[in-house]
Amino acid sequence: MSLSFSFLKFRVLATASLLAALCGLCPAHAQTVPPSPADSPADANSASIRELQSQLSELKQILLNVNAEMTRSREETRQLREQLDAMRQQISRIEPSAQPAEPAINAQQQAPLSTQQNASSDQEDRIRRLEEQLDLEKTAVAEQHQTKVESASKFHIRLSGAVIFDVINNVGAVDNLDFPSLATGGHGYGANGSFGMSLRQSLIGLEVFGPTLGNARVSGNVQFDFAGGFQDTSNGAVLGLPRLRTGVIRIADSRTELVAGQDVPFISPLSPSSFVSSALPEFAYAGNLWTWIPQVRVQHRFDVSERSRITLQGGILDPLAGEVPPNQAERTPGPGESTRIPAFATRVAWTYNLFNRDFTIGAGGYYTRQDWRYGRHADGWAGTTDWLFPLTNRWELSGEFYRGRAIGGLGGALGRSIVADGSIYNANTDIQGLDDTGGWAQLKFRQTDKLEWNAAFGQDNSFASDLRGYPYVPDGYLYPTVARNRGSMFNFIYRPRSDLVFSVEYLHLRTFMIQGPSQTADHVDVGMGILF
Repeated sequence: MSLSFSFLKFRVLATASLLAALCGLCPAHAQTVPPSPADSPADANSASIRELQSQLSELKQILLNVNAEMTRSREETRQLREQLDAMRQQISRIEPSAQPAEPAINAQQQAPLSTQQNASSDQEDRIRRLEEQLDLEKTAVAEQHQTKVESASKFHIRLSGAVIFDVINNVGAVDNLDFPSLATGGHGYGANGSFGMSLRQSLIGLEVFGPTLGNARVSGNVQFDFAGGFQDTSNGAVLGLPRLRTGVIRIADSRTELVAGQDVPFISPLSPSSFVSSALPEFAYAGNLWTWIPQVRVQHRFDVSERSRITLQGGILDPLAGEVPPNQAERTPGPGESTRIPAFATRVAWTYNLFNRDFTIGAGGYYTRQDWRYGRHADGWAGTTDWLFPLTNRWELSGEFYRGRAIGGLGGALGRSIVADGSIYNANTDIQGLDDTGGWAQLKFRQTDKLEWNAAFGQDNSFASDLRGYPYVPDGYLYPTVARNRGSMFNFIYRPRSDLVFSVEYLHLRTFMIQGPSQTADHVDVGMGILF
């Protein structure tokens, strides 16, 4: 506003100088014109004085008006600046990382005087634009307050999640009506197929944006669903119990990140794309190492060039072995936790920018040791690879492969880590880590920004020689006689809006037992969801 005031002062001074010059010319002009015989010298002087007084009065009124305008402009500018400061403070409390945009008036305030030829009219335009900017900021602040979740620590918290409704039809028997992972040879209810509806895959999450430590930013999140079991009551099958899924704490700067919490195994970071398979990732127990497992990991990124980088990851994990807890009230140590040694894992990945997307290939390793009592130990290990290849702007190929032993804790071999030649409670029983191999691959086609098509295949294959030579598995392991499990999937996912999703998915399951024929089942899921 200082340029506008300067121009007003300039206009006042110019006007005063012009009037003064005119006043100086008036007497001289009166003396050069000879008075008419009818006018006396006294009358001419009186007329000149009255004219001069009138001009001075007019000049005085102009000066008063200009002064009043300048005072009013200063007051309006002060009030607007105070309102802008208040808006900035409110927005900074709501979103620490967000900075309100500088109003357009700043660029004009810093312009040289030579560019302000029409400052008087521009002043009103700038004030109008500033008022519009304030209105926009007030609206944004009001929206933030409507969705804000208050925390005791005063850090910014965001509530997120999804309401997911599924309409399900199964042909053949499956292990789980809502989100099956293998075909079973069951008899009785559901032997030939089933139909149902469900909300159990709905999600609730919380994200917290914490303080800054040096150049690192602290954040965290936790996520729940309603697939934790059923209530023991009439129609309890649709009254899903809440279940903890994942939750992590992150401390990250531009290149290095420390993560502690419960998450997917970082040596197996991908999963096939599916909206209607969220309670269990697609191909869980059919080639996808997915188990949400407590872990601490560190990763660092090295920039090789402007378009490529290398990421190194390493950490420790809870040494789970895949067994079912013996009771619901107390947590007792499992075979891996009894060794007092964590599981160790590492991964290296190379990423290259291709078609303005990431082309990534990674390789990982995993090791754990398990104590099965009576001096019996099993060494668990795994080697993994993962890839994400953009073939064109619309086509993408992704997948994972693994080979390991005693990796039931990661979700391999249907959660089984060992096999035995007798009862596990007999000290003379011999055990062996169950060898396993598997993986999955997916082809994605992004038809538009709102519609994508996915086709995928996965398989988990436990070694038949291990299952035949050691026909017993510990109590609590699921499906002890399954040797191989396959899944084939096709779906489309349509997002008419960023917060609204529709999907139709077809899943074919084929499960091979160590003895007897294989079992097949088909699963069709029509789902819709709203994200928040």
